[in-house]
Amino acid sequence: MFRLCSKSETRAKILLNFGIKFIQSGVDFNEESIKTAVPKSFAYEAVKGKLTAAEEKFGLDIPILVADTVVEAGGEILRKAKSKENAREILLKQSGGKISIITAAALKKKGLLFWDISATEYFFSEFEQNDLEEYIKSGLWQGKAGACMVEGFCKKYIKEVVGLESTAMGLQIEKIAPWIGLNVLR
Repeated sequence: MFRLCSKSETRAKILLNFGIKFIQSGVDFNEESIKTAVPKSFAYEAVKGKLTAAEEKFGLDIPILVADTVVEAGGEILRKAKSKENAREILLKQSGGKISIITAAALKKKGLLFWDISATEYFFSEFEQNDLEEYIKSGLWQGKAGACMVEGFCKKYIKEVVGLESTAMGLQIEKIAPWIGLNVLR
C-alpha cells in the first residue's frame, strides 16, 4: 500500500492499471516559490517540496509517492495554462515542433528513498486550427502541464516518440516498479 501524494487522476489510473494499492492524498506546495527556469531542476524542486510537505503531513507509516511533470519546448518551461488564451499560446509553441515532457518522482518509505527524473520527447505535426479551438473550448487542458494531453488531444499529431509513455503521462511506473516489488513486464 502506498500514499500517492498527487491529485492527478492520470497518475492514479497508472497505479490502478498495474494493480497497485494506494491511497490518494494531495499535498499543498507552492510551485511559484521555485526560482529556477531549468526544466529538470524545476521538476526536481517541485518533487522535493511535495515530498517534504507529504512527509510532514502524513509521516512514513505508509510509503509516500510524489511526482511532478513539466513540459519544455525550446528550453522554456510550459506551465499550466491560466486561461484559454494562455492555453492557445502554449499549445501553438508545441504545434509542428518538439517538446520534452519531464517527470520527476520520489518514493520514500522507512529505509528507502528512490528518485527518478525521466524525459520523453514528442515530435508533433502542425495542429489543425479547428481541433485546437475545440480542445481549448473543452477545458481538458486545465491543470495539465503545457496544456498538453498526449493521451488525448495531441495523440493524433504525434510523429515520433522517444522515451516512456508513462513518463509523459506523469508517473514513470516502469522505473518505480522494481522498488515496490512489481514486475511490469507483462
